[in-house]
Amino acid sequence: MTLKWESYYHVIHIHPHQGALLALEERTARLTILIDPRKKAVFERLCAEEDSTPSQVVRRLMRAYIESRTGKPWSADAETKSSSRRRMASE
Repeated sequence: MTLKWESYYHVIHIHPHQGALLALEERTARLTILIDPRKKAVFERLCAEEDSTPSQVVRRLMRAYIESRTGKPWSADAETKSSSRRRMASE
């Protein structure tokens, strides 16, 4: 995880560790967020307590959010096919 100070907030770059196995998803995108440093510290401590990395927990939260908003189980393949159909239709 890369960390950079910006005034009161931290900028966190969440990305996979190099050499890590890519189990079900290709993990090549990066997400940068601004959060309160106290919230970050609590989040990292809670992740460590369950023996998870912050990246693993964020990916799990994102999948749950996608599933709750779309009403269907997450499938990277289905989203990729759907996205290419939308691109072709708009051309």
